[in-house]
Amino acid sequence: MRCSLLLLSACAATSVLNASPAATQGVPLTVEKIYGHGPLIGKPPADLQWSQDGSHLTYMDGGELIDLDPGTGKPHVLIARAKLTPLLGAPSADEQDRDHRARYGEATYIWAPDSQHLLFDSNGRLWVYDLKSSTGLQIGFTGAGSGDDPKFAPDGSAISYVRNHSLVVQHLRVQGTPTTVVAPSQDPALLNGEVDWVYEEELEVRTNYHWAPDSKGLAFLQMNESNVPVYPLTDWIPVHARVAGQRYPQPGDPNPTVRVGAVMADGGKIFWVKLPIADGQDYIPRFGWLDRKTLWIETLTRDHKQRAIYFADLAEGTTRKVLEIKDEKFLEDEYDVTAANGSIVLTNWTDGHVHIYLYKYDQGHPLGGDATLERQLTKGDFDVAKVERVDTVRKVVDYASNEGNVQEQQVWEVSFSGERRQLTKAAGFHEANFAPHGDSYVDKASTRMTAPQLSLCGSAECRVFWETRALEPYALRTPEEMEVKAHDGTALYATLLLPAGATTAASVPMIVNPYGGPGPQEVANKWADGLLFDELLAEHGFAVLHADNRGTGMRGRDFAQAAYHNFGPVQLEDQLTVVDAALAKYPQLDAKRLGWWGWSWGGTFTLYAMTHSDRFRAGVSVAPVTNWRNYDSIYTERYMSEPSDFPDGYKDFSVVNSAAKLHGRLLLVHGTGDDNVHMENTIQFIQALIEAQKPYDLQLYPRKTHSIAGPDVRTHLYNRILAQFEMYLMPPLQ
Repeated sequence: MRCSLLLLSACAATSVLNASPAATQGVPLTVEKIYGHGPLIGKPPADLQWSQDGSHLTYMDGGELIDLDPGTGKPHVLIARAKLTPLLGAPSADEQDRDHRARYGEATYIWAPDSQHLLFDSNGRLWVYDLKSSTGLQIGFTGAGSGDDPKFAPDGSAISYVRNHSLVVQHLRVQGTPTTVVAPSQDPALLNGEVDWVYEEELEVRTNYHWAPDSKGLAFLQMNESNVPVYPLTDWIPVHARVAGQRYPQPGDPNPTVRVGAVMADGGKIFWVKLPIADGQDYIPRFGWLDRKTLWIETLTRDHKQRAIYFADLAEGTTRKVLEIKDEKFLEDEYDVTAANGSIVLTNWTDGHVHIYLYKYDQGHPLGGDATLERQLTKGDFDVAKVERVDTVRKVVDYASNEGNVQEQQVWEVSFSGERRQLTKAAGFHEANFAPHGDSYVDKASTRMTAPQLSLCGSAECRVFWETRALEPYALRTPEEMEVKAHDGTALYATLLLPAGATTAASVPMIVNPYGGPGPQEVANKWADGLLFDELLAEHGFAVLHADNRGTGMRGRDFAQAAYHNFGPVQLEDQLTVVDAALAKYPQLDAKRLGWWGWSWGGTFTLYAMTHSDRFRAGVSVAPVTNWRNYDSIYTERYMSEPSDFPDGYKDFSVVNSAAKLHGRLLLVHGTGDDNVHMENTIQFIQALIEAQKPYDLQLYPRKTHSIAGPDVRTHLYNRILAQFEMYLMPPLQ
């Protein structure tokens, strides 16, 4: 029986009746409850920020700015809604701008160095708020807005920002607050201090300029995108459709050419640092000031096999490479560096796992010699996930790792001498937000079955200041944990959520829902919003399987590098191994009714599975890359090299070339405004399906980006996914 969208509720009711009555215990979930009114768990405090002196911990809550006293843990309203609303303004009307601000965590405010003022960024309009007088002053240009990526000078004397691709400084302590364009650009393809799309997405660059420690100058990255191809993003909603051009380098295309410049805060001649970057096509992921006249600059070769740190003396005009790290396949994609006071701290996976390394250099004569390895600060069969804070004065590093349990994350501290202590100990997944100085930090902790709670921690104790009880009525059930051996003996971890009370042999259809690509670790003792949709699927009679295959993250270098020149075969092999293990262990699962769905790399994986296996009866592919020539250069070349160096891989691993082998009923989903995985991927796959006379279903979301965000569209999307499996996977084979 085929069910239309209009009959979805009737089909859903049928599947619930077919499931055990135990599945309806507690308040039943619906797609509307999960996605229709914001997060079901509620909205935790947003934009958590420490003041520079550590005396304030502030966050946005209900339209007010709340100040949490670090000493007592007691909150009070710092800026009331009536005063804050004009400073924040209305949300951006631009879908891409809203999406980027949410995805990349762009702050709506920052603290001034004196901890007495705040700078609010209202979609580019900048306001300085004085806590003593409780007044706000708009600064910068009027009209369209002031600028992006605002910062205070270290001494608080000026504010800088990027506007119209130019780097601007506004002096606050001079009458009339004069404005100086210190690095002007007259060309939209020439970005001074501005972050382009591919650096932001793939190198996690959040800023491309930095103040000198003495507030007298700035260093910035110039990106020239003149030779980068333009992709058209079309908005079909207006009567006269609009097309916006996006500079987007694809594999083998010219990348933005980059160089580092330094300029005085009151303008003048720009000093350009000379670096041995091949035709400007290598990358500069990070850079900063070593001291008031010396820069450090990190470079990465285009093939992702060589990473180096250079020191540049601005007074002498000289440059020296002081440190180099290499890998035969690709380097791990964490590029943060701290360099100051004679020390360099960074992570790499030279010994097989991501660990923290401490290097030393001559602080009096930085370019006098190479940086030398002082100590490997962490070591063992675990990965460091993130360096949270480096204090070169106290000589300690705070970091998060999965030491002791590969599916969990704890926060640790290690001294430069190698002494370590564990700061968080409760089971689950912990992320820390440290004060600029001292022992205080915010611990965001969750488990697979408990939503995140926020605690303010000091040297002696932690106090919970936000948690939710919104999930208690739903009686969520814990999925079964599995450990399965891959064909080469590697341990693979998985979870399986079964419908309650489903014990009849071969009675339960199973949906496989992996990500599978490089980076994310999906199977972890951590809260994931997708758990609620899994529970909904289980209430409708489906089992849901998640597994991390080789090529994903947090399992060391060899596990991650399984994805090198292998974008499909090894990943599918591991997923099928876990599927077979689940079928063997749980006889109630029906091997004839298997489904698969995923998003982004997971969407690509859905298409790969359904064109390289005949075992899946229905699938949903959201925002997939269907041809690896279509995706961006930095990400794709890291794993697949350039097309001219690996042509067979680009052909074999691009699912558009296997569309004629599609098995099962497929739903393709894409946002027409997706600036990450362009809609051309879905269109090209559809063309191949048509040529092969293969049926398909299609769901488009006008203007929506890669996230397909918003309560209305998320509700529609997940109802559509549910309908796909109800129609094609739930009915038993005749």
